Amino acid sequence: MADYAPLRLPEDGKLSHNITHFARALRKAGIPIGTGRVVDAIRAVEAAGFSAREDFFWTLHACFVSRPEQRSVFGQVFRLFWRDPQYLEHMMSLLIPAVRGVQEDRRADAAERRAAEALLDGAEDRLPQPTEPEGQADQIEIDATTTMSQEERLKSLDFEQMTTDEVAQAKRMLARLSLPVKPLTSRRSVSAHAGAQIDLRRTLRGSLRQGGEVTRLARKTPATRWPNLVVICDISGSMSQYSRMVLHFLHAVANRKGQGWARVHGFTFGTRLTNITRHLRNRDVDAALARAGAEAQDWAGGTRIGACLHDFNRDWGRRVLGQGAVVLLITDGLDRDDTDTLAREMERLHLSARRLIWLNPLLRWEGFAPKALGIRAMLPHVDSFRASHSIASLAALAEAIGRADDAGEKARLMRAISGA
Repeated sequence: MADYAPLRLPEDGKLSHNITHFARALRKAGIPIGTGRVVDAIRAVEAAGFSAREDFFWTLHACFVSRPEQRSVFGQVFRLFWRDPQYLEHMMSLLIPAVRGVQEDRRADAAERRAAEALLDGAEDRLPQPTEPEGQADQIEIDATTTMSQEERLKSLDFEQMTTDEVAQAKRMLARLSLPVKPLTSRRSVSAHAGAQIDLRRTLRGSLRQGGEVTRLARKTPATRWPNLVVICDISGSMSQYSRMVLHFLHAVANRKGQGWARVHGFTFGTRLTNITRHLRNRDVDAALARAGAEAQDWAGGTRIGACLHDFNRDWGRRVLGQGAVVLLITDGLDRDDTDTLAREMERLHLSARRLIWLNPLLRWEGFAPKALGIRAMLPHVDSFRASHSIASLAALAEAIGRADDAGEKARLMRAISGA
């Protein structure tokens, strides 16, 4: 609030109406606000009064903000709605195309575009359009054959940088993604006419019908079975937006037939471990994730990776990791607990799974280095280390699962650790 320009509160006697419209703008920007909070905000402002503009800001903040990631959206919408002219021009520049030079422009923050869309929806259509000078007859044709399409651009866009409409479109694209897996060879065998092995038991049993004479050799071939997919997803504050998109993808995998997975198990963790497998079976993705979020009470909270992995290994490891399960661990690895416990639980998880793939959104940075102690403790115990910040990174999981030698960025980062 200290960096905001002086704001002039409306003096038209309709403050309650303005607060209601302000709540609608926040809801459109992505903050879930019901009528009860609007009534509480009006009563709180009435009780607090207007002795200082800071009091007005923090009064509404206390009524409408319930999670840390909502603070940025609230502050930006507040400055726009209560008429900060300079900030209004800045937010308009995020939506309106402009001619820029070769200098690097500042990239929009994670929530700025959503706040701009909530309050400036359609504003660019009301701006005066540029006109051509009179007498200009030349026409400029632009070849757009090599231009990246909207869908291709969205595939590589960071989940945190997406607008509200882009998030909705990305969820539809994630619902179409598939994660096929090859079957595993079992120790059991099944009968086959052209099998490579002779089935002595069936051969001798058939010879009994011929008086003990072997007239036909029965053959067999190894049976195949499908592995389980186990997803352990971090839902702490730093992973909140990425976790929502990954869970949409997980729901699509769990409900799509023909991909080969025997069962898909989902777990979330922040400060505690929560099993959301039964919620993923709901065909409606919104209802499934709403129930999963209601059960996971530690959403957007702190992180205790080592303790949560200990609970998983103790309570669920033998139940879901049998039969060669593939484990997807989605977390940024930023843990402040004991690193020895974290390394020990990661080693146990790695030994229990056929493949352990770590998806980390921090890999979106080109200069990412394993400096955090939690990342250094976890990295040696994974088979593959890959990014999970975009649709393209999640689509590339099929290659990581299908290739046993795929290690992603693990080899490069292990060299960085050994050379440090």
